[in-house]
Amino acid sequence: MKEQELCEAAIKGETEKVTALIDSGAADVTYFDGDGLTPLMHAAKHGHAPILNLLLSAGAPWNALSPSNLSAGDFAMQEGHQEAYELLLNAGIRSELVLGTIARKEKKDTDSGYDYLEDRVSFSEDKVMDSESKAVMMAWEKPLMEAHAKAVCLGGGHVLNIGFGMGLVDTAIQQYSPVKHTIVEAHPEVYERMLRDGWGEKENVRIVFGRWQDVLSQLETYDGIFFDTYGEYYDDLREFHQQLPVLLKPGGVYSFFNGLCGGNAFFHVVYCHLVSLELENLGYSTQLIPLPVKDCLGEQVWEGVKHRYWQLDTYYLPVCQSADDSE
Repeated sequence: MKEQELCEAAIKGETEKVTALIDSGAADVTYFDGDGLTPLMHAAKHGHAPILNLLLSAGAPWNALSPSNLSAGDFAMQEGHQEAYELLLNAGIRSELVLGTIARKEKKDTDSGYDYLEDRVSFSEDKVMDSESKAVMMAWEKPLMEAHAKAVCLGGGHVLNIGFGMGLVDTAIQQYSPVKHTIVEAHPEVYERMLRDGWGEKENVRIVFGRWQDVLSQLETYDGIFFDTYGEYYDDLREFHQQLPVLLKPGGVYSFFNGLCGGNAFFHVVYCHLVSLELENLGYSTQLIPLPVKDCLGEQVWEGVKHRYWQLDTYYLPVCQSADDSE
């Protein structure tokens, strides 16, 4: 079988044989062998960069996943094959810039006419859940939210948060006593709970009820901005980034909840690079600060939660500023 020959040649690093099999059209480069691995995964595992180039050029999917949810990039990363890793990383970034296949798949997987804002939510001490037992926000994020708050409050002044959730980041922002603190929240039950908990009575707090897309005209300019919505996707984040030149003051700090592809280490790196690149094109530099989260995420954390939206050991906290202000 020619596909099996292709896998074996990819493992051994036999460039000429791989070339011949591809050129003859006899072997399918998207083939999964008995172990659930593609020729690209085998080449990545063994660090054969020239073969990766050949396979990618022939249409091998960079984002195919093995039965253990690993991509070719994950294998290269695990084995420490730097050249292979960077080659696959660049292939992923180029592909996602043009096609956005992962973002679209994530949206398709979770969006079947579902509107979070019309859904009932339930509140408990350690999480907010939607009606499908998916977590809107969880208490394990508290240290992350405190770090985000510290970042966006660096300059004091007027701070904006999009998405209240459990109020973790807003509680942390209040500790820095901003001159003014604006919160945009779109879910009616979360909004009612905010009011019950006294957020509307705080002197420096202004609450704007509605989807951020619908209330842009009510917003001002800010020294710090944080963005963390639920039921939205990468396209929505990208759309918000287009508003930053209007909303963020020169020298201001922007950050967002970086849950992009939180179930796969390599895809997460691709999207960290992608969002940094897109922000750079808007005139912002992005620093990604690694925060270890493994100790926050024992099995008990996810009890009763349908989807584990974060499965990685490290969280990369983005701190974004105008490129000429971030020196």
